[in-house]
Amino acid sequence: MKGLEDITSRDVDFAKWYTDVVTKANLVDYSNVKGSMIICPYGYAIWESMQNILDKMFKETGHENVQMPMFIPESLLNVEKNHIEGFAPEVAWVTHGGKDKLEERMCVRPTSEVLFCDYYKKIIKSYRDLPKLYNQWCTIVRWEKTTRPFLRSREILWQEGHTMHATKEEAIEETLRMLHVYEDFQRNYLAIPVIIGKKTEKEKFAGAEASYSLEAMMYDGVALQNGTSHYFGDGFAKTFGIEFLNKENKLVTPFQTSWGVTTRMIGSLIMVHGDDRGLVIPPNIAPTKVMIIPIGDKEEITAITNKISEDLKNNNISFKVDNSNKTPGFKFADAEVKGYPVRIEIGMRDLENKEVTIVRRDTLEKIKVKTDNVIEALNKLFPEIQDNMYKKALKRRDEMIYDAKSYEEFTEIAKNKPGFIKTNWCGDTSCEDKIKDDFSMKSRCLIEDEEISGPCVCCGKEAKYRLYFGRQY
Repeated sequence: MKGLEDITSRDVDFAKWYTDVVTKANLVDYSNVKGSMIICPYGYAIWESMQNILDKMFKETGHENVQMPMFIPESLLNVEKNHIEGFAPEVAWVTHGGKDKLEERMCVRPTSEVLFCDYYKKIIKSYRDLPKLYNQWCTIVRWEKTTRPFLRSREILWQEGHTMHATKEEAIEETLRMLHVYEDFQRNYLAIPVIIGKKTEKEKFAGAEASYSLEAMMYDGVALQNGTSHYFGDGFAKTFGIEFLNKENKLVTPFQTSWGVTTRMIGSLIMVHGDDRGLVIPPNIAPTKVMIIPIGDKEEITAITNKISEDLKNNNISFKVDNSNKTPGFKFADAEVKGYPVRIEIGMRDLENKEVTIVRRDTLEKIKVKTDNVIEALNKLFPEIQDNMYKKALKRRDEMIYDAKSYEEFTEIAKNKPGFIKTNWCGDTSCEDKIKDDFSMKSRCLIEDEEISGPCVCCGKEAKYRLYFGRQY
């Protein structure tokens, strides 16, 4: 298959490999709108699968979906100065409506904190109105200078949760609860092991009191921030004048959170699990779990294809049948490029033994299965594939996490080994900046479950924290 031959080896040129995979698997196409991508049906189907699962998880935790406006008046955006300063370089502005210049320019939302706060001010009056657990699925715009499909785009599909609570404790609990919802999703559906932790003051979200992130390691050892959850305290609420009568009939200010993930998770799915043949999609997230490939059009092949299709349908297993007039070899390679968890090959030679061949995408192992046992075999295979993909990703990640006890050791690792570096840190931003300047490595998140022993790796002063550093996409 020409498309397969054209995929660059990921060990030769990882960036080119990534571009090859997203285009050969027909996940995205490039548009005439600079910095924006066309998400093709298969790419969007993967996003829909993520969206459907997460939406269910959100609703199971009491959240409701809403839709806020796309445009934010400049005066509203500027209500929270610290917040907008963090986004100012990436804001896209609308200055005209038709032929008329607007009296006040509006930005295309880069995020929706101010919109939610403006709305919450209207609807929160009493403790009985709390908590407000709202989520929005939408598009945002951030004017990125350098774009790459799924990883950085000027238009981003995402979800953003914005909640209000009566107490600080409830808001912090919500912040951490949603962080763990994301962790559960990425582990058990995307088969991606993530490191979760608190961001440093320098790296936290603009306007937040505390930010937490999910850090995934790609095949090449580079970090991808796969989601964030933020505790805002009562800062936004005070700025917007949001108050409610508590149970003691006193006016007090509520506490706020925000949390979100984006189509960037598709990029991480590709870069954690993909190989030189293309995508490898975990069964729990795959929009199409099975690709059936009939080899020929003889009556017996058609009959078994129809039977297996009906069995899959009755067991709610998503599938497609490749009835194109391409060669079997092309169909096999195409199924591998697109990463379907399994393909079922139906040919006359196997049918003579009342068998079909099931091929696992994660290992490319071929398994002969009786035609009457296909569903049983698949139900056994799917969790095995899911588990194998997670363990493989976890093993590779853990092999690329290093511990540096001195700046010399940090330097040696940073210059010669891809991955994350754990180290001691005094808490001073100047040390964080020096590592960034010297090695182009940013702090990922704090490590809370390891004992601090030894000085700061950078300045030699007393260490107060353990911290992950890594290069990022």
